[in-house]
Amino acid sequence: MKIRVYSLLRNWSLPIAMLAGVVMYLLYVNIPILDKTHKFVMSALSVIQPALIFIMLFMTFCKVRVTELKPSLWHLWLLLFQLLTFAALSLSIYFFENMPPTVRVLFEAGMLCFVCPTATAAAVITARLGGNSASLVAYTMLVNMSVALVSPLFLALSHPVEGMTLLSSFWLIIGKVFPLLLMPLLCAVILRHWFPRVHNFIVTKGRNWPFYHWLVALSLAIAMTCSAIAQTTLPLYTLLCIAATALFCCLVQFAFGRYIGRRNGETITGGQALGQKNTVFSIWFAYTFLTPVTAVAGGFYSICHNLVNTWQLYRHNHRVKEDKEVTETE
Repeated sequence: MKIRVYSLLRNWSLPIAMLAGVVMYLLYVNIPILDKTHKFVMSALSVIQPALIFIMLFMTFCKVRVTELKPSLWHLWLLLFQLLTFAALSLSIYFFENMPPTVRVLFEAGMLCFVCPTATAAAVITARLGGNSASLVAYTMLVNMSVALVSPLFLALSHPVEGMTLLSSFWLIIGKVFPLLLMPLLCAVILRHWFPRVHNFIVTKGRNWPFYHWLVALSLAIAMTCSAIAQTTLPLYTLLCIAATALFCCLVQFAFGRYIGRRNGETITGGQALGQKNTVFSIWFAYTFLTPVTAVAGGFYSICHNLVNTWQLYRHNHRVKEDKEVTETE
């Protein structure tokens, strides 16, 4: 019985975490006595989520040496695909400024889904699937810097924000993403050189800790996604169109990432690098630079890429189980 429960939790941990996030949100908003705590909870989440991401990245960096974080040529192909698609959608909005409002929202939803950098927690899932977490982290850093450099140029054309210059947009994006990339790396390097015993303990005993932290972070992210969707005033038809756009962008990016990765012996890493996105960043990016209602596209994308991850983890665990049975039979 215990084995079956463990197997269920292992194979379906992501959808269980997602369901937990939905249940937490529904319970929280439907208990009147908690109404006065909303501001406090939002403030707490703004600290808890980055803290969880910091811990996940720190543990991942403990297993990776700085010398392994080398950009590869195939990273460039993923980067070009991501940024050129974003640029094409931005220019379409600029040149066809009289497009219907609903169509514009869908174009902006596509922009958001393509420009959003790789999730900082993607290295956790990549390692879980047997991919190259060092290569994934290298691409994550590369794409975050590239998004900060390129996106303000096209946003100035398609969606200018009053009082915001290219330089201020750049520093705003850098300030949002880079502390959570560089600080965990710096702490991991210090731990490796100055506290080797603690470092060795984390590497050997904490193999699954980042994944468990990710499940908690995922539940919180899904709860916030539910909040963003519930608070929108968009018609149901528009919401469904945004959801379909997010699903399309998600599947295209996973497929192209896996295709490029496969040609370079990095199928899993390529798919996660391009397909798994930083949901918190996407929602913030939409509220800051785009039409705020497009934030729901980031929420829908989060659901989509986690469903893809669930399917991938199920297949991976199933293959591992089959290989183990074959080995025991032999």
